[in-house]
Amino acid sequence: MPHLSLQYSANLRGKVDFTELCLKLRDAVLGTGLFEIGAIRVRAFEASAWAVADALPENGFVDMSFRIGKGRSQEEKKRAGEAIFSTATNAMSRLLETQNFALSLEIREIESTLSWKKNAMHDRLRKQ
Repeated sequence: MPHLSLQYSANLRGKVDFTELCLKLRDAVLGTGLFEIGAIRVRAFEASAWAVADALPENGFVDMSFRIGKGRSQEEKKRAGEAIFSTATNAMSRLLETQNFALSLEIREIESTLSWKKNAMHDRLRKQ
């Protein structure tokens, strides 16, 4: 259950290709070797209202939340986080050179007894 959600300030629209970024991040998650391809989800949501730091209108952010099921070691989780954060950092290096951008990532483990899923893609993808 690797689900990576990005929330970003609307002032980044046109400055970042979020579809391309989602694909790069999907590849980074897959490249860790820790997750099945059929379970990976990466999505981005625009925040139409935001206030960051000193509230300058050019201040922007991308906040990433990576939700995963239990069962991975601390080292594996750290490796996944570093792969995701490195990919995002490289993709948004221009923004990080400004004094008006913040990038963050948090990994959250989901309690399996409180998570329900059905995924019809697994059968197809596991046969490939």
